[in-house]
Amino acid sequence: MSLPTQAINPATGKARVAIYLQDAHRIREGMEYAQYAESKGFEAVWQAESRLVREATVPMAAFASVTKTIKVGSGVVDCWSRNPARLAATFSTLDDLAPGRVILGIGAWWDPLAQKVGISRAKPLRAMREIVLNVRALLHNETVTFDGEFVKFDGIELDYVYQERRAKDVPIYIGATGMQMMELTGEIADGVVLNYLVSPDYNKQAIEALTAGADKAGRKIADIDRPQLVVCSVHEDRKTALNMAREMVTQYLGQQPHIMKASGVPQSLLDKVGEVLTWPATHEQVTAASKLVPDEIVQMLTASGTPAEVRASVKHYIDNGATCPILYPLGDVKAMIDTFADWDGIQ
Repeated sequence: MSLPTQAINPATGKARVAIYLQDAHRIREGMEYAQYAESKGFEAVWQAESRLVREATVPMAAFASVTKTIKVGSGVVDCWSRNPARLAATFSTLDDLAPGRVILGIGAWWDPLAQKVGISRAKPLRAMREIVLNVRALLHNETVTFDGEFVKFDGIELDYVYQERRAKDVPIYIGATGMQMMELTGEIADGVVLNYLVSPDYNKQAIEALTAGADKAGRKIADIDRPQLVVCSVHEDRKTALNMAREMVTQYLGQQPHIMKASGVPQSLLDKVGEVLTWPATHEQVTAASKLVPDEIVQMLTASGTPAEVRASVKHYIDNGATCPILYPLGDVKAMIDTFADWDGIQ
């Protein structure tokens, strides 16, 4: 089966593919991986903002400074902890470093972490709408006045003094998980960052919600880019690859049981894992609970196995609406990049 047009990189004619980095590697290692991915035809490198360990925009700048063509995205910054004007200024600055290569990925964060730092996530849909629309207006070189519930701007603009005044080409993608946020994304965003550790069946619900939102705005689903995070564990030995992914799957079963249930994980397994894990879970608890998670669940929620099996698993996400897999590497990062170098999206 040939790839849909949105899943093809027009510059190479090959499948679009990107890499996802969190905080598992030193930033200088990440810079090397970004360069290597660029050399192998990867379209983008996305940097997570992982809990309270690594902020996203500093490594994004580092990656942009040592590359020439690969796009650099935040996957994702939260919408609560930065003033929207400062958020626009930050991504305008990144665009100064890498014009036309920066993507603002933004999400509504999650509890209990948000609560623990004093942030109330009340009305996340209203907050996201106000923030996305006003950040975009600032990046488009507009003077903005807005009196909203979450955004209050009084005739502000990105007041360039020593540089060219121009609109910044920074598309905004929402990291949506729930279907209401997914529908809002279809209405107002340039793209969606689809979550990881979900099944391809989950994507069907997401596409329906995105389509409903697009319809509200007089758009089509093809107007919305749909990259998707995919946990990717590659090893010539299938069992080794599955075991590398099992603990991550286990932790997510405990942290996001509602998403896991929507992906088809049996409630009985969620209950068993929940009996072992507390919040925050210790490594010992995750290891113990992982013994309860069978291979078929790991395979359903990740792309794990031999190189051929992993490519086939990733293709399932494209078949179910993703336009560009954002591969979250477990194990040997360069081996994973090599697995998808010049990938035609079929074999």
